[in-house]
Amino acid sequence: MARELLSQDELAGLAADLGEWAVSGSELRRTFRFGNFVEAFGFMTSAALVAEKMNHHPNWSNVYSTVEVALNTHDRGGVTELDAALARAMDGLAGGAS
Repeated sequence: MARELLSQDELAGLAADLGEWAVSGSELRRTFRFGNFVEAFGFMTSAALVAEKMNHHPNWSNVYSTVEVALNTHDRGGVTELDAALARAMDGLAGGAS
C-alpha cells in the first residue's frame, strides 16, 4: 500500500469519493453514530482487527454511541493511500451507522 503523501488534487478526489469523510488539515476525519454503546464498541473491535492487520492504527475516541476517527500516516505527516484504505474498510464495517 502506498505510503506517499497524497497531493491536494488527490485529496479533493478522495474527499468526494469517501463521502462521509472530511479532509481536515493533515487528516481524514469522520464521526460514526451507532444505536448504542455495544454497537459502537463492536465497530471499534472489528476496526481494530483490520487496522492491526494493516499495521496502521487510527486516532479515535468513543463516547457512548459515537466514535470519532482521525486518520493520517504519522511517519509521513499527512494522508496517504493507506489512510484511504482504512477509511474504506471502516465504512464497510460501520454498516448503517450515520
